[in-house]
Amino acid sequence: MQKMTARTYPSTTSLRCFEASARFLSFTKAAQVLHMTQSAISKQVAHLEDSLKTQLFERSLQGLKLTPAGDLFFKETKHILSQIELSVLNLLSHGSEAETLNISAHPTLCARWLVPMLKGFGKVHPNIHLDIQEQISSSEIENSKTDIAFLYGEGVWHDMTSIKLFTEKCVAVCAPDLISKPFNHLHDFKDHVLIQSQSRPRAWDEYFQSQACLMEQTFLGPRFDTFYACIHAAMTGCGIALVPKLLVEKELNNGDLMVAWPHEMTTQQSYYMTFPTSMANTPKVNTIVEWIKNQLGYYQELDIHQIAKSA
Repeated sequence: MQKMTARTYPSTTSLRCFEASARFLSFTKAAQVLHMTQSAISKQVAHLEDSLKTQLFERSLQGLKLTPAGDLFFKETKHILSQIELSVLNLLSHGSEAETLNISAHPTLCARWLVPMLKGFGKVHPNIHLDIQEQISSSEIENSKTDIAFLYGEGVWHDMTSIKLFTEKCVAVCAPDLISKPFNHLHDFKDHVLIQSQSRPRAWDEYFQSQACLMEQTFLGPRFDTFYACIHAAMTGCGIALVPKLLVEKELNNGDLMVAWPHEMTTQQSYYMTFPTSMANTPKVNTIVEWIKNQLGYYQELDIHQIAKSA
């Protein structure tokens, strides 16, 4: 591997010139965007290619074309410049005393529960910048730089401490104009489309089994990645969705959705906030944990699962 020296590392200016040129495939348009001359842009890109000892563009009378190496470097450069911009904005917005708290949560739980829970947090704790990302699988959480996550599961994740928030109750909901009134019998479901959740492929089967009812074709119906999409599909009259009641309380209260059948199924897993055990005494993690506990009105002892680090 070629040894990198201080002179080998490209400057931010050369990266910006390359990124703009690659984005427009034109030195002229890049110059207009960056308020530089075309000659200056061309020289910066040429210097970058020379320092990297790699051709990034194929130049012809027809214009610019990225080489395979240039295309790969373009994707990396966009990420690098975006990260620099984000870091600068964070510093300008929150000052030198600020620190970032990286939060991950399942998409629908994030939008419909976590965001309202965090209302006012920034005013009380201005020196903690929240960076919230939507994650679907626990493996994504374990392989990321997450400081704290809000997940659905059994509360056991490798090297993580988990605090149980609440159990989950699922209800069957649909648009009011889909049915005139709640069903009189479970078999009334047979006449309607059952909206499926990608993450809970057996949910409908478990729903009927919890009521000692055997129903055929419970796996048929349109399948969506998130509960958010399932909820929207139900609201538009696509069928009946089986979703956590917590996530549709607003729609049930304002009449956008109705409960098709009164049974509430308590699932075997629950919702947790979880963080790396190594960060248990970190001030920013303790701050968000206490905030959520206070928002929920938790004054009693919480159910805490701690998984020791593997040797």
